[in-house]
Amino acid sequence: MRILIYSYNYYPEPIGIAPLMTELAEGLVKRGHQVRVVTAMPNYPERQIYQEYRGKWYLNEYKNGVQIQRSYVWIRPQPNLLDRVLLDASFVVTSFVPALVGWRPDVILSTSPSLPSCVPVALLGWLRACPVILNLQDILPEAAVHVGLLKNKLLIKLFTILEKFAYHTASKISVIADGFVDNLRSKGVEADKIVQIPNWVDVNFIRPLPKENNPFRAAHNLNGKFVVLYSGNIALTQGLESVVKAASVLRHIPDIVFVIVGEANGLQRLQQECLDCGANNVLLLPFQPRKYLPQMLAAADVGLVVQKKNVVSFNMPSKIQVLLASGRALVASVPDNGTAAKAIRQSGGGVIVPPEDPQALAMAILDLYQNPEKVKTLGYKSRKYAVKHYAFEQALNQYESLCYSLTADRGAIQSTRVTKQEV
Repeated sequence: MRILIYSYNYYPEPIGIAPLMTELAEGLVKRGHQVRVVTAMPNYPERQIYQEYRGKWYLNEYKNGVQIQRSYVWIRPQPNLLDRVLLDASFVVTSFVPALVGWRPDVILSTSPSLPSCVPVALLGWLRACPVILNLQDILPEAAVHVGLLKNKLLIKLFTILEKFAYHTASKISVIADGFVDNLRSKGVEADKIVQIPNWVDVNFIRPLPKENNPFRAAHNLNGKFVVLYSGNIALTQGLESVVKAASVLRHIPDIVFVIVGEANGLQRLQQECLDCGANNVLLLPFQPRKYLPQMLAAADVGLVVQKKNVVSFNMPSKIQVLLASGRALVASVPDNGTAAKAIRQSGGGVIVPPEDPQALAMAILDLYQNPEKVKTLGYKSRKYAVKHYAFEQALNQYESLCYSLTADRGAIQSTRVTKQEV
């Protein structure tokens, strides 16, 4: 089968959708399928095109059997409203060229965000007469409006139209959590159009490793410390200032160290917060190469999941699966009624505290510090749940089956048309 993945984010971007789509594409190739990816020049999370990809309009690469077709996008490190519009518009225009000139796919799988890419995807699906799977990692514009990222009424209206268009033109919509299903059903999307496939983690790559003789601990003088780790995007939806304030509450305990790993711009903001709060027990580090991710996660006693109060309930951070697979206890500062809280409760591997409440976060971490057996038990449950519910092979089976079902449906329709013509 020939599968085209249309995704703004892809390798070598280290977090978010990119690792997921990279694993999916390479996993499908290993199953014997031909896969090409239409994507942007890598730029996330720094929001700058990576040095080795600058000055190019188009670039064709191959990695682990996957053909990667990259196109230029307009990107600025601190985008204003016009920059954001130009970013989406540039990807819509530039990405369509390589998508169209490549081989004809049997199935197109498109990720959202970016929502505007539903336009070239729908056009390509029509021109190539092939089904389209819309993979929803977030629901726009609703999520962006909810956290204040999108305020312009005209743009909200435009994105709402695009959202309806994306749902209408997709053959199937794959969603990552049941909260997404409820949201789409409330907007009139047919139930048989929605397929729930949770995001995954490679449980063979991300696995429990001993803290002893851990290279990450050794490199950052963390041996003998109780390490509380946050690794990921530092943006409006996280509110990591609460983590810094929680750290300041516990700074009188020298054994507890908070480690925050993220992009440079976000770290600079948090550095000032650390100075303001007197949080001298926070270590701020840049993203680590992905091959060292298992070691970094294993260096932690506790992994953090952090969201603001105003994050929409269906938001499901992909870091949850990764932290669970690492076999570490989780502390989640997230809305109590949200999808993230539900997933962590079901795993039995973590503790939920109210979002944007540094005191509650500090007390939950202190409790785990004082109860090492509880930390061990939570970590054991985390790993067990991840292996059972979030293993990559399970998700790969589901996506492969979904692709096969759509190509079979198309074949049946074509056969029916031929039969009618013969009659």
